[in-house]
Amino acid sequence: MDFDAVLLPPRRAAMIAQGFWRDRTINDDLDACAASCPDKLALTAVSMESGEVRRFTYRQMATMADRIAIGLSRLGVGRNDVVSMQLPNWWQFTLTYLACSRIGAVINPLMHIFRERELSFMLRHGASKVVIVPKQFRGFDHEQMIAGLKPSLPDLQHVVVVGGAGANSFERLLSEPKWEDAPDANEILARHRPGPDDITQLIYTSGTTGEPKGVMHSANTTMANIIPYAERLHLGEDDVVLMASPMAHQTGFMYGLMMPIMLRASLVLQDVWDAKKAIELIQAEGVTFTMASTPFLTDLAKGVGEGGLDVPTLRTFLCAGAPIPGPLVEHARKTLGAKIVSAWGMTENGAVTLIKIDDDDERAFNTSGCPLPGAEIRVVDAEGKPLPRNVEGRLFVRSCSNFGGYLHRPQLNNTDAEGWFDTGDLAEVDDQGYVRITGRSKDVIIRGGENVPVVEIETLLYKHPAISQVAIVAYPDERLGERGCAVIVPKQGQAIDLTAVTDFLKAQKVALQYIPEKLVVLNEMPATPSGKIQKFKLRDIVKQAAG
Repeated sequence: MDFDAVLLPPRRAAMIAQGFWRDRTINDDLDACAASCPDKLALTAVSMESGEVRRFTYRQMATMADRIAIGLSRLGVGRNDVVSMQLPNWWQFTLTYLACSRIGAVINPLMHIFRERELSFMLRHGASKVVIVPKQFRGFDHEQMIAGLKPSLPDLQHVVVVGGAGANSFERLLSEPKWEDAPDANEILARHRPGPDDITQLIYTSGTTGEPKGVMHSANTTMANIIPYAERLHLGEDDVVLMASPMAHQTGFMYGLMMPIMLRASLVLQDVWDAKKAIELIQAEGVTFTMASTPFLTDLAKGVGEGGLDVPTLRTFLCAGAPIPGPLVEHARKTLGAKIVSAWGMTENGAVTLIKIDDDDERAFNTSGCPLPGAEIRVVDAEGKPLPRNVEGRLFVRSCSNFGGYLHRPQLNNTDAEGWFDTGDLAEVDDQGYVRITGRSKDVIIRGGENVPVVEIETLLYKHPAISQVAIVAYPDERLGERGCAVIVPKQGQAIDLTAVTDFLKAQKVALQYIPEKLVVLNEMPATPSGKIQKFKLRDIVKQAAG
């Protein structure tokens, strides 16, 4: 695969000179951990369905990473080959990424909720050579789904199945044979070792422009973000990180998978969110930090409060993905005893703004924090001219962690010659430099921290024989932040209900989380003179219908 990461070379010299790019890869940090603290507990992975708990020291982690790397090379995987992975938060996720980094392969994390429609595009566009899936997860047969897709994916050579019983099982091909002892093991690992500007991660956005975009990141761009992030949060080698947010999201990947290794800290993985289990893990493992979206914080605070329990080691809960309601911050602060930190960021650049540990609690619900070192923000008007403080406008970011571009879509990179990236969000910055996200110019719904690809779902619904017009808008939800409502004008003489909408989208193999959960039927859409649907009016209509 040839990666057109055109946004990296122009800023390399400046990033090195300013000390933001340190020209390291995760290999360097894993090797350092294996050398300096080989017997320290690195990873504890908990499977909610099986009850299995798997632990790795740093020595064991490095050995397994080498083993899987050699196993992948036996499958023909080499430098710049894409390995896709649709796994929950299992130890195989962490170790496969580290293995790919050993041989210069590019990891392509895929959310386990994706189905045929999303996967067929992503695997083809990314020219995946290998895809790794669970045999089953939460009652769904992933192996069967991928087997059905494979004939239409010319680049896909191998399907590897975690927990499978056949010759293509992860265990048989990668994790059980002691590949690291093979005569050519050292030569393979040395020959393919990547550099800090090589693409290490290909991760897809949720398709708000009609199709997902493949975000390219290097070791330099990801690690340049993690270092100041950890410093602002006062995190170090004595911390224990709980990650229940999916590692197929940038949240879980950067701050669950990568950050603990860079800090020489310990990680606890939870594959299915359950607040009661999370409380048990915090208590048993001495968890000090976690990061997740608002529903996780709501559930955790409720579980602790109603259960009469405590989580004394938990110092910090960083909440991102949607604004945090003020009452939730106050309740969680009192119940958990932890600092609640708000943040804002994107797949394209990781966390950009965070409040500080010593900020007043109200900052967590009034703002999304101020920029990390190495990141700049500015708010501009429709012509691109900078706006004064406390005035809403379009939010631009220029950061050491900005991505390398969208794979094979450089025309969509939204980055000007000076390196400013148009986020698509609306915001205002206060007198102290703290940002408040006020809206989204992108047509997107954030449901429990998961971006819903509104345009794609609308396009599918237009194929329904009973639908004349359709628009999907957000409506507020106490737990998930937002849910989707389909507003539909039926064709003359036709009727439509929510069940018909749901069944139609399920037949199109759409992820369940993307399916609208409410329906409003109108005789006509509010529209501009040019015919553009006025979604702000639809939101008011949906709000009135709910009230």
